[in-house]
Amino acid sequence: MYTLLSVSIAILAGLIMTRVFKPFRLPNVTAYLIAGVLIGPYFLGRLGIGGLGFNTEDQVAALSLVSEVALGFIAFSIGNEFRLSDLKETGRQAFVIGIFQALAATLFVDLSLIAVHMFLPSKLSMAQAITLGAIATATAPAATLMVVRQYKAKGPLTSLLLPIVALDDAVGLIVFAVSFGIARTLESGDVDLISILLNPLIEIVASLVLGALMGWILTLLEKLFNSNTNRLNLAIAFVFLTASLAMLEFDIGPIHVGFSSLLVCMMLGTVFCNICPLSHDLMGATDKWTSPLFALFFVISGAQLELGVFSDLAIVFVGLVYIVFRCAGKYLGAAISAKAMKCPPEICKYLGITLFPQAGVALGMCATAMQLGEAGALIRNITLFAVLIYELLGPMATKQALTLAGDIKPMSEEVKNRRQIKLDAAASQKKK
Repeated sequence: MYTLLSVSIAILAGLIMTRVFKPFRLPNVTAYLIAGVLIGPYFLGRLGIGGLGFNTEDQVAALSLVSEVALGFIAFSIGNEFRLSDLKETGRQAFVIGIFQALAATLFVDLSLIAVHMFLPSKLSMAQAITLGAIATATAPAATLMVVRQYKAKGPLTSLLLPIVALDDAVGLIVFAVSFGIARTLESGDVDLISILLNPLIEIVASLVLGALMGWILTLLEKLFNSNTNRLNLAIAFVFLTASLAMLEFDIGPIHVGFSSLLVCMMLGTVFCNICPLSHDLMGATDKWTSPLFALFFVISGAQLELGVFSDLAIVFVGLVYIVFRCAGKYLGAAISAKAMKCPPEICKYLGITLFPQAGVALGMCATAMQLGEAGALIRNITLFAVLIYELLGPMATKQALTLAGDIKPMSEEVKNRRQIKLDAAASQKKK
């Protein structure tokens, strides 16, 4: 009972918050996140009133399946941006910029936090600095995609942005695995080349192969159905199935085989949209079905943000250094590489800003960093602090950048007054 009640309260709170913040013209993502913070265990949840929201962290964790499914659909939708017909124009640019900006963010954060370590070695170790530098690569595809959808952003910047955000996951996995392997070596003194080099490569290759296989099977099965409803149900079932298979992990001797849910589902969408002639319509129908799921995902994400991280000044200081230098790395890395690839001026100027949001992938990385013990706990808290800031301010920055670049067009008066037009039409029909 309480699970269903919490889900309904979460969706309603998110929707109401979008109306509360409408005069401020904030993206819906930000409103959902704030709603999650308010009904989460660190705010209203402290009152202990059942059904008002999430009273404990366990209640939020109980809905982790929703987050996994939502990320699966987000990755599936982003796979639609890798149509070969479109990548002929932007593929090379997205590849170069995606790698360069991710590595630039790592470099900037590494250098800044190593400097903090040298001045405050008791607050931040070298292993923690290197690990946080790797986490800096990750960008939040969910927040970016939601802003693009809400404002129907379309243009050169948007076309380049979504593939870059998707590429971040692959680059981030490699950088994090290598950096975290070095960090563990610094902490323990044991060198493990399998964990540093082999396991991340296997994870990426295995994820792409599994996603491609599922995309091919989905295309074959889609031919068996003529009804749009049945084909939509099939696509939804396959995203569920693919997301569940991506949770598998096993060991073959010293080698650990795991999968990235984002990469697997992204590859599912990529293969499907490139080999299925009717994929465009089906992708559009799937996007409409997922709207309440995404709203719930962001409210749950907001409920997971721990407000207690603000009480530790050391975390706040290191977190601010991390935030400032990660943003600098993302912005300058994107601007320099975009200019080198001869992109239009508006892309060079605004692309980096759209890469600021950070959430799910970064939190997944810091969960792995917990293997460092107490050192991992500090990494987790700093990442949580950064995610709280990024998720609240990042979507607004993305919206502003897309607007200034011309990808978000001003809303017409007809669209603004759509509800009133419908009411007037209904009243006129009633009179007749």
